[in-house]
Formats: sequence, structure tokens, C-alpha cells
Amino acid sequence: MESNTKKEAWRAVKFTFFSISAGLVEILSFTLLTEFSGWSYWPCYLIALVLSVLWNFTLNRKFTFQSAANVPVAMLKVALYYAVFTPLTTVSGNYLVETLGWNDYLVTGLNMLLNFVTEFLYQRFVVYGKSVDTAE
Repeated sequence: MESNTKKEAWRAVKFTFFSISAGLVEILSFTLLTEFSGWSYWPCYLIALVLSVLWNFTLNRKFTFQSAANVPVAMLKVALYYAVFTPLTTVSGNYLVETLGWNDYLVTGLNMLLNFVTEFLYQRFVVYGKSVDTAE
């Protein structure tokens, strides 16, 4: 295996582990909000998503992508991703749960899986792109 290929494979593994930890943050906060707040699906999902995004961004910037890119610019790029992802998954998730009667946790799990795949690609090629491995 080529050195660059190994590096990218290891990067994907690290992203996976940090995403799992962010997923735990999301599902734990979603569960607490769902079970104890009495709120409908969408505010529980939205708050849990924001908490996991902050967690995931912080860890992946430092350890996975090792980027020296300007943090506010990187955060803005991530915010742009979530400006599209969040409304789509919040509205569609709320429809699936509240109108079609799907299970809250199934819908959240599907959203988390979709987020995992699309966010890795977006962060790797758009947010950090050429600044990968530039941190000292």
C-alpha cells in the first residue's frame, strides 16, 4: 500500500472513531431530551445535532485532518454544510416521525449515518482540502 493511501486510510479510521464519539454525544443528548423534555422530535434532534457537530469539529480538526487552516473560516465552511444538511434532515425526520409514525431512534440513526458519510467527504475535500496535515 502506498504511503499516501495508508495515510488516508488511517485518516478515515480516525474520523470514524471520532464520529462514533460524536454519535454517542448526539444519541445520549437526543435520548435525554426525548425522554425527559416532552418536546417533539425536531428540537430534540436539532439540539443533539449541534452538540455533536461541535464535538466532532473540534476533535477532527486537530487529530484527523491536522489542519492549520483558519478556524473561523473552517467553522464557516462546516456551518454552510449544516445550513443544508440540518433543515433537510430536521424537516424530513420530523415528517417521518410525526406524520408517518416512524421510530424516533431509527430516523435519528439514519440521519447520523447519512451525516457520517457526507461530512467526511465534505470536510476532507472542501473544509480542509489542501490544508490537511499542515498543523505543527
